[in-house]
Amino acid sequence: MGAIAMRLADAHCHLDRRYFAEGADAVIDRALAAGVVGLVAVGLAYDGSSDDEPFASPHFVLDLVRRFPRRVTACIGLHPHDASRHDPAVHSRLAALARGPEVSAVGEIGLDYHYDHSPRDRQRAAFAALIGLAREVRKPIVVHTRSAPQDTLDILESEAARDVGGIIHCFSEDRAFAARALALNFSLSFSGIVTFKNSQAIQDVAAWAPADRILVETDSPYLAPPPFRGKRCEPAYVVHTLEHIARLRGVASESMAEATLANTEQRFATAFDRAGHGRL
Repeated sequence: MGAIAMRLADAHCHLDRRYFAEGADAVIDRALAAGVVGLVAVGLAYDGSSDDEPFASPHFVLDLVRRFPRRVTACIGLHPHDASRHDPAVHSRLAALARGPEVSAVGEIGLDYHYDHSPRDRQRAAFAALIGLAREVRKPIVVHTRSAPQDTLDILESEAARDVGGIIHCFSEDRAFAARALALNFSLSFSGIVTFKNSQAIQDVAAWAPADRILVETDSPYLAPPPFRGKRCEPAYVVHTLEHIARLRGVASESMAEATLANTEQRFATAFDRAGHGRL
């Protein structure tokens, strides 16, 4: 493999086989070829799993970390779509997994009032409980929020989420939300949405936010940036999101890549191999 000109991390990606039939190894190879030397892989209980094994996705990402310990780190959570499934047994299993050394964060967790696949009261209760889990295991939180800005911020504040901090994944709010999130010890992770023409408010935040509080992600297999919009997204494409943010901020892509890589490592208390030689 030749020298990599720019090194960066994908701060949030879903790599399960149901999204990538060719397997995660091939996806990681393509990411590495593009300069993506680190990935935060998400494992969600009930994410496409049967009720017989609702934790297939978390176990999948834990296996990835064990096989690629300096390329991949994991976050484990329960999506708000499945908040109605949160109960003491699920909570206990998540807590046991979150304590493991392979896991760098609890998430994604949060609120989704756009789809309302789980009742809102159940979403709020699960979110609060899982913030408590993150505080118990002393690991940061990866927040999913959609159409629920006020409740998201209020719960983060009332449940003392600032004690562990984390990221607002797939940031899609305005500057007022961002300012409060930053004050609560959260960083902002931008997906391909920031490249879309109708995302001026998000672009404003990406141009304004402190450089040491910005991360980039794909949320693969979703939200591919141009020139891949409408196609399956994958970690290699995070380069395009990074370059767009660099243009918004008027800085070199290389310096923006270095900053976001360092921010990802700091927030997730991990160190990726920057040499870029093989999967490790």
